[in-house]
Amino acid sequence: MASATVDIGVIDLPSIPELPEFYSKYALSVLAASTAEVSTYPLDIVKTRMQIQGEDMARQAGSDSAKPRGFFGLAMDIVRKEGPLQLWRGFPPTMYRHIIYTGSRMTIYESIRDVYLVDQDSNKLLKSIGVGVFAGALGQFMASPVDLVKVRMQMDGRRILQGLPPRVTSTMQALRETVKEGGVRAMWKGGAPNVCRAALVNLGDLTTYDWAKTKIITNTDFGESYSTHALASACSGLVSAVLATPADVVRTRVMNQPTDEFGRGVLYKGSMDCFVQTATKEGPRALYKGFLPIWGRMAPWSFIFWLSYEELRRVSGLKGF
Repeated sequence: MASATVDIGVIDLPSIPELPEFYSKYALSVLAASTAEVSTYPLDIVKTRMQIQGEDMARQAGSDSAKPRGFFGLAMDIVRKEGPLQLWRGFPPTMYRHIIYTGSRMTIYESIRDVYLVDQDSNKLLKSIGVGVFAGALGQFMASPVDLVKVRMQMDGRRILQGLPPRVTSTMQALRETVKEGGVRAMWKGGAPNVCRAALVNLGDLTTYDWAKTKIITNTDFGESYSTHALASACSGLVSAVLATPADVVRTRVMNQPTDEFGRGVLYKGSMDCFVQTATKEGPRALYKGFLPIWGRMAPWSFIFWLSYEELRRVSGLKGF
């Protein structure tokens, strides 16, 4: 008896809808930033400690500990006295920050650029600068509360060595304590230099990378290649460090200073007061304290981020940035 066969055909399963391009780019930028951050985060810890050295030296004048330490001296001090894991202290809020800040700045900049900056007019560079500043400032304003937590966590290792209790045990605890001390506005303590720094970093990073990449593709045979991305990222890292260091110094000091019972800063009245005090008491060069580690961090961060981001976009079927 012949067996009967039944042709059931191909079952059509519902296709998984693709994420809108905006959300895909948002997610890929956060993933690329995470890759760059975990690779270079220890440099940020050392840079932050270097920027606070001037305050420590003023309080410890005359003692051996008042002598300034260089980048490698500070790094070895942290590893020897606090342990190697302290080089990643404050990492969780940093990742929360990138989810808000990096995703926002990248997608905002590209969305505006692709609509309003497509024409090759003589003011395109100025418009691109304006868009970069706007995207960075807006993204950082939203991310300032978690940035405040990150700075405080980074400094807690030093507090523990001084016999003081740590201020931060978790991101949520730090945010609750901040609101309790000074209200909701306290979460944006240091927000002005933070936003200013982010605007300048975006000007150096996004706008410079975009402009340099366009020039390299236009004037060489590299095209959309690894070499183009590497050269453009090198330009963006250097310009970002030059523009952002003074605001970064002010931001770190304002965020890290103790507060009185009313939530007001004890050392500085505000960002401008910190800028003036730093320049007059320690000299204008103090505003570039930590420049080499900032550049030493921004250069590899920018390199890893842009190469990762461009490659992720290529693999995902998206055109280059």
